[in-house]
Amino acid sequence: MDFLIVLGALAFLMFVAYRGYSVILFAPIAALGAVLLTDPHMVAPMFTGLFMDKMVVFVKNYFPVFILGAIFGKVIELSGFSQAIVAAVIKLIGRERAMLAIVLVCAILTYGGVSLFVVVFAVYPFAAEMFRQGNIPKRLIPGTIALGAFTFTMDSLPGTPQIQNIIPTTFFKTDIYAAPILGIIGALFIFACGMSYLEWSRRKAARNGEGYGTNLLNEPAPFESTNLPNPWIAILPLVVVGVMNKVFTLIIPSLYGKEVAFASAVVGKSTQVVQQVDAVKALWAVEGALLLGILTIFIFAGRTVISKFAEGSKAAIAGALLATMNTASEYGFGAVIAALSGFSVIANALTAIPNPLINEAITVTTLAGITGSASGGMGIALAAMADTFIANANAAGIPLEVFHRVASMASGGMDTLPHNGAVITLLAVTGLTHKQSYKDIFAITCIKTLAVFVIIAVFYMTGLV
Repeated sequence: MDFLIVLGALAFLMFVAYRGYSVILFAPIAALGAVLLTDPHMVAPMFTGLFMDKMVVFVKNYFPVFILGAIFGKVIELSGFSQAIVAAVIKLIGRERAMLAIVLVCAILTYGGVSLFVVVFAVYPFAAEMFRQGNIPKRLIPGTIALGAFTFTMDSLPGTPQIQNIIPTTFFKTDIYAAPILGIIGALFIFACGMSYLEWSRRKAARNGEGYGTNLLNEPAPFESTNLPNPWIAILPLVVVGVMNKVFTLIIPSLYGKEVAFASAVVGKSTQVVQQVDAVKALWAVEGALLLGILTIFIFAGRTVISKFAEGSKAAIAGALLATMNTASEYGFGAVIAALSGFSVIANALTAIPNPLINEAITVTTLAGITGSASGGMGIALAAMADTFIANANAAGIPLEVFHRVASMASGGMDTLPHNGAVITLLAVTGLTHKQSYKDIFAITCIKTLAVFVIIAVFYMTGLV
């Protein structure tokens, strides 16, 4: 019965998310409803002591990354740099290769540090125009954007500054360049299989005489590619973020050592605060790189940005708050569900998997699916089992860098179920429904999940890291 309650809570959260209701509101309702049916007198203690505690910890650790990423994406948009990058890629690839062009644009932006939520808003107008001109069904846009923004540049390619590649660093004491060869192999697999699926879908639609579509919602104005910044200058902030991310990752440990201690006076009492540098060096590196990326945009397009920055920054901050709280709320939901007796059935089944890497992959992707959040599910899995994973790694002689890459990629596997915040945002922005476009997003999700097991197989066959 307790196991069915856990499944019921997950099903309820997926249903309300599918219907468009706020996860911030309904994640605690779903979690505490499960507690009420399992152990009623624990509702208040678990809300305060577990749900809110985990939610606050997530915000404390990752809100700066969310907000700096949102500001970076917004000033790139306000400066016209994102439009210049899109136009340059379209010119290079050709409008007839609309799907490939959009995937590459999304990949460039997300790998450069732009939040995937920002990428959805920034790229959709150009995707709609290219698909319209190519007479490609609009329903394929969400799957195309998902492949470019939600997969290989989110957590596979080494060095990506997305949150899904940062969270493992705080548990395994690695950096965001962990297991670069495996990450590149996984990224190539996802890209090749994803593009093959999308092109197959396009050709099938063409054979059936299906065009762009009519009576569609949220259709953007036609794209005008005039008076755009030089694309080489436009891409410079992305290069700055990528390069300085690596530089900061290298110099922070030598600058601060393993820990930093300082005195803090609170109500007349002096207390010693100790910050473990290994746990936060990746966060500091990404935050510093994003700050320099924002500064670079202001240097080259300050006049253009400043005139719109007041309103634009408000929108960016609102978006960052919403994205952070959505993920943090799902993080709290997952923590409560994981503490219930019914979850032990799932946990026991997961721990029974003998292979340590497969165990980690299935655990992370399962919890990401339960919470509907890659970062939330991975955070819960690693918070609960990181010590076990590390012990397994030491026992089996597997580098922790491999565990980092497997966890990161697995988090972006089954997280994109219907209640996932990014999926809901993507469909809302494009004016499409789950019924019209979710099957393509789910197909990309399956490819992404398969890629995790591909890199595990490659590691065991070759020993490559």
